[in-house]
Amino acid sequence: MKKEIYINESMGETRIAILEDDRLVEVYIEKHDHHRMVGNIYKGKVENVLPGMQATFVDIGYDINAFLPFSEIQNSEYLLEDFEASNGFDNNGKNNRNNDDNIVVDLHTGQEIFVQVIKEPFAGKGPRVTTEIAIPGRLLVLVPGADYIGISKKIWDKYERRRLKKVASRLKEKGVGLIVRTVAEGKSEEQIQKDYDMLRNHWQKLERKAARLDAPALVYEDLETASSVIRDLLTADVGKIIIDSRKTYRKLKSYLEEVSPNLANRLELYKLKHPLFESMGIEAEIEKLMRPKVWLKSGAYLIIEKTEAMVVVDVNSGRFIGKKLHEENSLKINLEAAREVARQLRLRDLSGLIVIDFIDMREEDNKRKVYYELRKELKKDRAKVAVSPISDFGLLEMTRQRIRLSLLDSMTETCPTCHGSGQIISKDTLITRVDHWLRRYKAKHRGLRLKLLLHPENAEYLKAQKKRVLRGLMWQNFVHIKIEADQEVPRDEFRFVTAKDGVDITNDLDLDREQVSS
Repeated sequence: MKKEIYINESMGETRIAILEDDRLVEVYIEKHDHHRMVGNIYKGKVENVLPGMQATFVDIGYDINAFLPFSEIQNSEYLLEDFEASNGFDNNGKNNRNNDDNIVVDLHTGQEIFVQVIKEPFAGKGPRVTTEIAIPGRLLVLVPGADYIGISKKIWDKYERRRLKKVASRLKEKGVGLIVRTVAEGKSEEQIQKDYDMLRNHWQKLERKAARLDAPALVYEDLETASSVIRDLLTADVGKIIIDSRKTYRKLKSYLEEVSPNLANRLELYKLKHPLFESMGIEAEIEKLMRPKVWLKSGAYLIIEKTEAMVVVDVNSGRFIGKKLHEENSLKINLEAAREVARQLRLRDLSGLIVIDFIDMREEDNKRKVYYELRKELKKDRAKVAVSPISDFGLLEMTRQRIRLSLLDSMTETCPTCHGSGQIISKDTLITRVDHWLRRYKAKHRGLRLKLLLHPENAEYLKAQKKRVLRGLMWQNFVHIKIEADQEVPRDEFRFVTAKDGVDITNDLDLDREQVSS
């Protein structure tokens, strides 16, 4: 599989696009005024310990306290001895308890604690943190305070796994955990030793730095997105990395020359005047990701809707005209949809509970085929996923790990008009609200001349198509109304001003009602 990475630097943000066999599969966006927090290590201070929630809140110096579930408290020093002995850790010192356990912690308000961010803050919630500190290198991940060796599951060869475990066993010191990353496959013991020594020195510096700081304080800041993508994703199958910023190019080249000199020649500086993402067709692909509808080659399509509680994907036959029986046609569409759904989840970085409504199939064997096809495609995803078989209702439920904001949340803001609903009131409903306002107004005031300010589209609609309605409003309320178009008035609002001096009186009636109710 051919893999390429493209990095675009602009005044407002850095964007990274990953292509596999010339198809866009992942997009990362980092705004310059909002650096990501995942991977950062903090010396925090415990604010609240809530056994009923099985969680604690930690002040790390951010606007909102970090959320630390008891299930993320890995260090034995923060757990009561009787819990640890009964069901906390296995013989290797690695946590093996169930999420359902009633965990008892040894934490109190004001206590200083080291935590690392594992999920970005989102929708008014603080960042999620863990006490299991992990410092990533190019080939290894150092886990201070642990005592185990882990090998990447993406290294399939059993002999290579055995070799890497022996190398890690020789390197690992007591009280330190090690995880061997996928990119370590085929690397020599000397290369792995170099990465380990660098991580150990780095951790010792962090400990000395932390000792000098008062909580809450940032102890370690992970690499920015561009550098972390290079560190985590630059494997042997990456053919080239093209960057359109000289500054970023020099920075990444210096980083690679230090950790993997043999890969530095894969970096290329894009020098053409035409924008990088546009010339590669990536810009158009990103624009499509903002839309809920995704067309498939067969003529079928997906509708992807993100709600507060879950992500819903609906599979529709669309323009597909099959030449076989309904069951076979449904299977063909669902298999194609399963592959595209897995790709869209990665591209849009959708997470949480995801429900997919496939086209109905009667045969259980066909349902299993679609289920296994989706699972196969999801193996390409670096995020953790859990998938359930298709139910009797044709629904498939799955979860996907959330680490950062979805692409939609990264690239958009809530609409000030519809407030995120995606819809605004109709023109006729707006006229009804005008009618109700006038009735309340005439019940208290005697003004005979008013100006009604509307968005130009609504003003034209009322004057051209609703002349009788406008006359009825005036006769019914015994008031003369002059319609004026105002671009500043939102489409779902109206403003009333006095005809004589132009004073805005729209909200005066609301104030009167508040005074009466109080």
